[in-house]
Amino acid sequence: MSGRFEGQTLFVTGAGSGIGRATALRAGAEGGHVACADIDEKALGETAELVRGAGGTALAVACNVTDATSVREALAEAVAEFGGLQVLCNVAGICGLEHTEKVREADWNRIIGVNLTGTFFVSQAALPHLLANRRSVISNVASVAGLNGQAYSAAYCASKFGVVGLTKALAVEYSQRGLRVNCVCPGAVRTPMIGQSLPPEGADPDLLKRLALVNAFTRPEEVAGALLYLASEDARSINGIAMPMDFGNNAA
Repeated sequence: MSGRFEGQTLFVTGAGSGIGRATALRAGAEGGHVACADIDEKALGETAELVRGAGGTALAVACNVTDATSVREALAEAVAEFGGLQVLCNVAGICGLEHTEKVREADWNRIIGVNLTGTFFVSQAALPHLLANRRSVISNVASVAGLNGQAYSAAYCASKFGVVGLTKALAVEYSQRGLRVNCVCPGAVRTPMIGQSLPPEGADPDLLKRLALVNAFTRPEEVAGALLYLASEDARSINGIAMPMDFGNNAA
């Protein structure tokens, strides 16, 4: 494995499992100092130990992305430990399918809060640290649900369309200050979150088929690879994109 992130600090949210854990492991293997952030402190500690066990450098920082104070404190801890910040990977996310007329206010607020507001809070708090460098990167995880409407996914689609829009807005605003911002848009990924994506009772089978014309799952390691490619110098000319990762479903 090449050392594309040798000497760089990467802050990875949602690092306790799934795509976040895979990203932390890959970043550590490529020489990065990885600040692993998650609300689940037990899982977070396990990820940090896995990174160290593979020869990488890791710091576990408890972080609730929906709490701006928690976010600022976690970033300050990472910067104090590693001396700066070059890459932010916003991975933390949740899902849930429901008939729109039955979506509860609390569930709407929770999904928007983690997926969209959380991505904004972490990005905003990270900006002063990222902009202190000549070159820096934010890599976000959106979804194909941020590119196309999906049944029973009003809150999730709204949150992920928002992440795509936030990505593009930041890419334009900070392009002249050395910051690139991109996002990946996976389809179904085989992670623990897949259990949150069960269809609601009475769902229309024909509408469910539209969620995945190709019945295949992306692996967390593949999404991590795409995130870190976009964060690397190999992608230095790429800014403001939303890249589908869905076996061509988005092309149909």
